[in-house]
Amino acid sequence: MNATAATPTFIGSDKLMLGLCLAFVVLAGFAEYGGWNAVVAFVVSAGAVCLLASLVGRSVEQLGDRFGPGATGVLQSGLGNLPELFICIFALKAGLVDVVRAALVGSILANLLLVLGLAFVVGGLRHGTQQLGSERARTIVVLMLLSVSAMAIPSFTHWLHTPADQHEDTFSVIVSVLLLALFALSLPFSLRRDHTDGDAPHEKPRWSLPLAIGLLAVASVGAAFVSDWFVNALQPAMDSLSINETFAGLVVVAIAGNAVENVVGVQLAAKNQSPYAFSVILNSPVQIALVLAPALVLISQIFGLASLTLVFSPLLVVVLMLAVMLGAFIAFDGESTWLEGASLIVLYAIIATSFWWG
Repeated sequence: MNATAATPTFIGSDKLMLGLCLAFVVLAGFAEYGGWNAVVAFVVSAGAVCLLASLVGRSVEQLGDRFGPGATGVLQSGLGNLPELFICIFALKAGLVDVVRAALVGSILANLLLVLGLAFVVGGLRHGTQQLGSERARTIVVLMLLSVSAMAIPSFTHWLHTPADQHEDTFSVIVSVLLLALFALSLPFSLRRDHTDGDAPHEKPRWSLPLAIGLLAVASVGAAFVSDWFVNALQPAMDSLSINETFAGLVVVAIAGNAVENVVGVQLAAKNQSPYAFSVILNSPVQIALVLAPALVLISQIFGLASLTLVFSPLLVVVLMLAVMLGAFIAFDGESTWLEGASLIVLYAIIATSFWWG
């Protein structure tokens, strides 16, 4: 590695993001310990979570050239979900199980409908019809269909009152272990370099390796603290704003904790790198289904938190499967337009509205 690549260089956007991160974390701390208005404390802590998620994503991005596109995609999706993991753990500690269930589904919806829709709109308006013909992206879509379907099976056993319904906790734990095993089996494919990786956009790292790892560690620790403050302000804010738990999890928690780091997908689409953008955006819902949801089920059982199972409400499962099937259809159709993107965003807004009343 040359000396230039090892020299830490902060461009204007880096300095702005770091400054905003520090400011919002400090404000969130004052709000938590200074007895601020619940709504203000909630907004400030939500902003801090978003910015920390963005810092995690940028730190991983600076590791990209060192580990390759495949490994970077896995790291970006996995570590980018850290803020949401912390939020969900503290929410389970507070007994907000419905918020966590809705947040898991909402994170997948936010990526497949909102973020993907924005990528299609931005890319389509700038470059016209974009091609999504990536073998890696199509394989990710198949894995997403299988993993989300597996995650939904406990819900069907509950609705149909099968014998497995009497063992909801045990069945959810077994499904979670199998999903984590599937994730482990998928890693060799995800980390593999193939001929499409040469087309992936990249630039020489601006940050040294110690700096990137250091900021990643700091952002992760900060996310843990701020997530606790966020959850503490969540319940009073929901009461003040008359927001139900399902809507709070589906929209607010999902966007604050997960969708922001995937803005890189929108940026890639704007650069006409649509196959790579599509892969980046789809990696996150796969890891939510294969890692985040199963991990939270096991954590809730091991550490004695409010018990989380993989039994979701019928409407949550319906909209989840609808979003996944749309993502698969778009992938195998092989191209995207700005109108398709606008339609995905409108569908996300309609689904979010349908949960406003509970």
